[in-house]
Amino acid sequence: MAAAGPVSLSGVVSRVEELGDRAQAHIQQLSEAAGEDDHFLIRASAALEKLKLLCGEEKEFSNPSHLLELYTQAILDMTYFEENKLVDEDFPEDSSPQKVEELISFLSEPEILVKENNVNSKSCDLLGDELLECLSWRRGALLYMYCHSLTKRREWLSRKSNLLQKYLVDGINYLLQMLNYRCPIQLNEGVSFQDVDTAKLLSAGIFSDIHVLAMMYSGEMCYWGLKHCAYQQPESCEVDTGVSGAGCTLHKEPLDFREVGEKILKKYVFVCEGPLKEQEWNTTNAKQILNYFQHCYN
Repeated sequence: MAAAGPVSLSGVVSRVEELGDRAQAHIQQLSEAAGEDDHFLIRASAALEKLKLLCGEEKEFSNPSHLLELYTQAILDMTYFEENKLVDEDFPEDSSPQKVEELISFLSEPEILVKENNVNSKSCDLLGDELLECLSWRRGALLYMYCHSLTKRREWLSRKSNLLQKYLVDGINYLLQMLNYRCPIQLNEGVSFQDVDTAKLLSAGIFSDIHVLAMMYSGEMCYWGLKHCAYQQPESCEVDTGVSGAGCTLHKEPLDFREVGEKILKKYVFVCEGPLKEQEWNTTNAKQILNYFQHCYN
């Protein structure tokens, strides 16, 4: 969706209400097609009904941040229902491209809406770091699952490896974006931590299990890119190739699957065999991919 230019706070409220109505209609279609009640669709619909009530009040007294949060939570639940259906059906070849694009569009709307407003606020001020991370994670994880399914289709790969490359680049970008929303905690002598391992994780910018999984997913996607798209022209995208925290600048440059994958999987192995060693994260696949990267380099 193209940017519509700056809008006022009341304009933000009106736009959220419009998007909420569209999402509610979509949920109705999904419920009718499913033929049964679904927990995630029910919860999404309830959030949108509450959103509708709040938007009906005086718009100048509405809280845009709260309305955006309600809309975003509804979108996360609604798309989760659809993602599960795609995974259960192993991403049907005929309908999946359009459906995946539609889900990415829904999951991008909250950020797009924030960027459209003319309020002197950062995205994180209106949505919060956790919701922004969740939106990026869900888009990246969706493309990871879709690409995983596509890599098993040899005939499709022989004809459309350029499409796989696009999905991989987009997915890696979303996952690295998720990993870079929050800055690593800077440790110094004035800060006291009872748990040294936790301190090491925070200093590495790892705030949850999802951050660890995002590293493995993006590393694996880099492996698929190098294996299946080696002869494609590298795609340009805004991606943090440093993989080291929100303080890094995003550079628009061709994504080097081997370089990015090697950096992030080395960090994954370090974290899993260091601060998370008691959590028994598996590093076998990561090490095999790192060996593959080294072999390609040599």
